[in-house]
Amino acid sequence: MYFTSDNAVGAAPEILNAIIAANEDALPSYGADPMMQDVEKRIAQIFETDVRVFLVSTGTAANALSLASLSPPWGAVFCHRYAHIEVDECGAPEFFGGGLKLVLLDGKDGKIQPDALEYALKETGAGGVHQVQPAVLSITNVTEAGALYRAEEISTLAALAHDAGCAVHLDGTRFANALVSSNASPADMSWRAGVDVLCLGATKNGALAAEAVIFFDPKRQADRIAQFEYRRKRGGHLISKGRMLSAQMAAYFKDDLWLSLARHSNLAATRLADGLRKIEGVEIENSVDANMLFVHLPVAVHKRLQQEGARYYLEPPSQSDEGDGKTVRVRFVTSFSTTDDAIDSFLEIASKA
Repeated sequence: MYFTSDNAVGAAPEILNAIIAANEDALPSYGADPMMQDVEKRIAQIFETDVRVFLVSTGTAANALSLASLSPPWGAVFCHRYAHIEVDECGAPEFFGGGLKLVLLDGKDGKIQPDALEYALKETGAGGVHQVQPAVLSITNVTEAGALYRAEEISTLAALAHDAGCAVHLDGTRFANALVSSNASPADMSWRAGVDVLCLGATKNGALAAEAVIFFDPKRQADRIAQFEYRRKRGGHLISKGRMLSAQMAAYFKDDLWLSLARHSNLAATRLADGLRKIEGVEIENSVDANMLFVHLPVAVHKRLQQEGARYYLEPPSQSDEGDGKTVRVRFVTSFSTTDDAIDSFLEIASKA
C-alpha cells in the first residue's frame, strides 16, 4: 500500500537484467558504447525524425543542463508556478544556467494558459538591458498536478514561444504516462507540436537511474548540442561507465516496455480512483489523466489508513494530520509495480465504517 511516489519502487526486472548483461564485458566508456548508438537509433525510430540523444542519471540534471543550453544567463525561462523545475530542483536550473531566471505563470491543473504566456512574452524584456530577455518555454507533461497536455495544447503554446524567439523545452519525466493516456504518437506530442528539447524520463517508470535528453532537428540545434556536451561534463554528469545508462534505455524501449509499464501505472490509478469514489466523504480533485490522484480524505479515513500501514503524501506537506478538521488533502501516485491486491487492501481499509 505504497502510494508516495513512483520513485519509491524499484526497477523493472527487464531493466535490471539488462544492467547485469552489460556488466559482463569491457566496452568503450563515456557513452561511446555500441548500445548508446542503438539507443539513439531506436529513439529516432520512435519519434520518426533525426535526433541527438544524451543520457544522464537524474531528471534534475536533464532539465537543468537542457535549460542552460537553451538560455543565456540573462534569459527568462517561462514555466508554471508549480513546475518541477521551480518547486523541486533546489535552484539547479539557475545554478547550471549561470543565473537564468524562471518566470512563473499560473494556470489550472499545473498547465500554462496561452493568454498568460502571451502576456508574459510581451512584457518580459520590454525594458531592454534592464531586464532578462525571453529565452525558453518549459512545459511539463504530465504536470505536477497530474494533468495532461494534449498535442494541440502544446502546439498552441510552442507557436507563441517560437514567434517570440524562444526555444521550447518539455519536461517529460512522465512522458510515457502522457502518451498512453492521450493515444497520441511520440512525434505528435513532441517535435511536431513544436518541442525543441525533450527530457524523457525513465527512472519513475521502471529504470534504475536513467533519463534521456533528446534534441530534435540536430542540424539546426548544433550550437545548443555542443553546449550541452560541455555542460554535461563540466557539471559532473558525464558517466564514465555509460553503458550502464544505455543498457537501461535499450531495455526500456525494447518491445515497447516503456509504454507497457506506463499503461500499468495509469490503469492502477484508475482502479484506485474508481474505488475511492465509492467511499463517503472522499473527493477526487483531478481528472486522473495519468498515475497521480489528488484527493480530499475524511480525517478519520486518513488516520485509519496510516495506522494500517498505507503510505502517501500530504499535499501540501505543511498541513497537519488534522487537515481542516474534516478532511486532509493528499496525493497518491501509482507505479508500474502497483498491484491490484495492494489497491484492494487499501480500499477495504478506507471503506470501513
